[in-house]
Amino acid sequence: MDATRQPAPDSVELTILMPCLNEAETLAACLAKANDFLNRSGVVGEVVIADNGSTDGSQEIARAHGARVVDIPIRGYGAALQGGIRSARGKYIIMGDSDDSYDFSALEPFVEKLRQGYDLVMGNRFQGGIMPGAMPPLHRYLGNPVLTTIGRIFFHSPCGDFHCGLRGFTREAALRLDLQATGMEFASEMVVKATVAQMRIAEVPTILSPDGRSRPPHLRSWSDGWRHLRFLLLYSPRWLFLCPGLAMFVLGLLAMVWLLPRPRSIGSVTFDVHTLLYSAVLVIIGFQSVLFWIFAKIYGLRERIVPPDPWFQQAVRIITVERGLIAGAFLLVLGVALGVSATAFWSSQDFGSLRTSETMRYVIPSATMILLAFQMVYAAFFISVLDIRASIAPATPEPLPGAAEPQPRSAQ
Repeated sequence: MDATRQPAPDSVELTILMPCLNEAETLAACLAKANDFLNRSGVVGEVVIADNGSTDGSQEIARAHGARVVDIPIRGYGAALQGGIRSARGKYIIMGDSDDSYDFSALEPFVEKLRQGYDLVMGNRFQGGIMPGAMPPLHRYLGNPVLTTIGRIFFHSPCGDFHCGLRGFTREAALRLDLQATGMEFASEMVVKATVAQMRIAEVPTILSPDGRSRPPHLRSWSDGWRHLRFLLLYSPRWLFLCPGLAMFVLGLLAMVWLLPRPRSIGSVTFDVHTLLYSAVLVIIGFQSVLFWIFAKIYGLRERIVPPDPWFQQAVRIITVERGLIAGAFLLVLGVALGVSATAFWSSQDFGSLRTSETMRYVIPSATMILLAFQMVYAAFFISVLDIRASIAPATPEPLPGAAEPQPRSAQ
């Protein structure tokens, strides 16, 4: 592409978008490859550099190679890409790092898939090839596989490489996803939200080469890895709250039922009221975790950050304040009754000293039921509060204008 000419905004089919923060060493090579692709393929396009405050002359290099520079004042990988996406003029956008680790002269597979109607086209480095020294062993054998596997399990995503930095998408789809992450977790957010919205997603093999910089990369392995994992958990209340909550509740309840009649021994180890107390704690924490799942699910459905779930939407309508009050009152009566029984037993001993093993078998379940009663009542009120602002989001999101019908996926 001629450095002095830019295509008319209304004629641009493709925007090649690169985030940039002090990439003077490698930016020229990336721009040369991008321009080579545009000239050779005949695709009407532009190259946009989303600059995040470079101080090494990257902006001048970009302009000298015919790129359009967009200044993004908010720091962060995701912030730079969000600004670049909003500024893009192309119908399609292909984003990639400006460290010369991806070959911008070989974008034909991405353009082909986008023209076929896919909303998101992901590069897959594990299919295309990772050159020696291009990816640290920690990322190649632990970080990327683990986070990708978690994403595939949590969201039923078809992507085999969640964090490939080379990917294409339609500008319309990207704007509709309402991407918010300003850091490296932006990569996960795009895949997760596209999957939740049931957009059409494809993958193409991509080669990853060692980057050409002499300085360390911006990526911080452990902190950025945690941010990706935190994002995946926050967008999947089932795995964050429901599964561990149910496991704790059931385990604690079974242990309480087992220990209520008398102490139990397994081999030389005896379990008594102390274990009963911790079992009650498990029940309370597990119950609270399940309630948090309900709260998060209602909010997530309304904001469309979790997949539609008609069964949940139907079930949650049953949880009214009145039913919560009735269930809470029932548990409260049982808890108070057990407390009265414990007091009567104490009275029979002339309110003197008691054997802990006997009295605590009344007191612990009594306290547990009273706590659960109040949690249930307050939860019913809070669910009603969540419903005040808006009803739960529709079971199926509105289709993108002019987009093909979404492929069916399993609901979260």
